[in-house]
Amino acid sequence: MKEQAFLTLMRLLPKSTLSSCVGRLVNAKLPRWMHQRSMAAFAKKYAINLDEAEKPLADYANFAEFFSRKLKPGTRPVDTGEASMISPVDGRISQWGGVEGDKCLQAKGVWFSLPQLLGCEGAGRCFSGGNFITLYLSPRDYHRIHAPMDGEVASVHYLPGQFWPVHPIAVRNKKALYSMNERLFVRMQTRIGKVAIVAVGATCVGRIVTAFDGGHATHEGKETYTKHYASPLPVKKGEELMRFEMGSTVILLFEPNKVCLEEGLQAEDVVKMGQKIGSML
Repeated sequence: MKEQAFLTLMRLLPKSTLSSCVGRLVNAKLPRWMHQRSMAAFAKKYAINLDEAEKPLADYANFAEFFSRKLKPGTRPVDTGEASMISPVDGRISQWGGVEGDKCLQAKGVWFSLPQLLGCEGAGRCFSGGNFITLYLSPRDYHRIHAPMDGEVASVHYLPGQFWPVHPIAVRNKKALYSMNERLFVRMQTRIGKVAIVAVGATCVGRIVTAFDGGHATHEGKETYTKHYASPLPVKKGEELMRFEMGSTVILLFEPNKVCLEEGLQAEDVVKMGQKIGSML
């Protein structure tokens, strides 16, 4: 009953307008004391470890800057194994496993389509039969997204969409949620082939912004765009790729027979950026 009430409310809520308003609010030039109080209250509510933050709370100009904060150097050690694949974020494993045809498991009995997620019929073909992992970022998590392995950024893609929440209730009940919401994703070329890192927007996600090439961002237009790099941009494992200016979900996609997911990890496990979550084959 509670789940149906939640879904009904989400259908009625003007999610795009609300998300835009939140984005403007968290970046607004409000009195400093208002920002300080809101950040302190948020940190307390979600038990955020402020000792990990790059700067003291008082040094953040607004809530958005605090939310997308960097961490102190060395706070997230990156696994240095030559064949290791690391978690690109702090988060919780929502689902992982094999891509069945052109579909990935969203929740028990609920699937989403790779062609829809990536924006065209042929886009997900190379990942058919491969592997995926979906990572959910809660409000308390560090919200920057890093490269899971060495490689090169071959292209960046923006796909406008809806702003459904990625709360577990919505994930369990809303079909094709991830391929319905706004997305910004990066394609990497690596020693094991193509890898996609998909950042999925949600209700109240202010923006998603890349950390390279001047910063590509969501919410800056309603049109789909793609940029291919004639000279791909080299990135090292653990190097920052994107950030959420409010949180959401990240999906990693791999070609068939290219990665082996770490034995013992399972859905609902919490992982940290830099932690080994698999190996390249």
